[in-house]
Amino acid sequence: MLINHDTRCALGHAVDLLNTAPGEHSSEGLGDVRALRGFVETHEVSGVDAAGLSERDLVAVHLVRDRFARVFAARDDREAAELINTMVAEAGTTPQLTDHDGHDWHVHYFAPGASLADHLAADCGMALGFLVVAGERERLRRCEAPDCGRAFVDLSRNRSRRYCDSRTCGNRLHVAAYRARRREAGATG
Repeated sequence: MLINHDTRCALGHAVDLLNTAPGEHSSEGLGDVRALRGFVETHEVSGVDAAGLSERDLVAVHLVRDRFARVFAARDDREAAELINTMVAEAGTTPQLTDHDGHDWHVHYFAPGASLADHLAADCGMALGFLVVAGERERLRRCEAPDCGRAFVDLSRNRSRRYCDSRTCGNRLHVAAYRARRREAGATG
């Protein structure tokens, strides 16, 4: 599956935003405006003045994050499409060609001057929509490690990725399985 750079970045932003949500094994990653500013700066979200973000922006971004979670959990493509369509429409999507900051021509889906929440809903929502259109929604996954559950997009060629990070979650489970097999072999041998 070919995914252009801009779509790949938007999918990454959606996943990273989703992974800031508090869960069974994690705490709130966007607990205050300072953390939200850090997210914007780390992800170099274009057209957003991080210094101007407020508590209102934080609340709105939490709502967008919840919508992304519903897209990831959608039962089928139709449900995902409906969720994405509503989110993108409410963000006031205004596609425009741009070549800012040394990047080649690409499309931004948010209106100029859009709030951070609308920016994320439009750009990331469209990126999620591209996966639905391509018949690739199953690439939106949650880590299978029992103590993780982080979101990720499986961009592997054969769609076989099971863990958010093979070096941490995947390796930890493989080592645990190996040790269990060794214990079992020792008990029977």
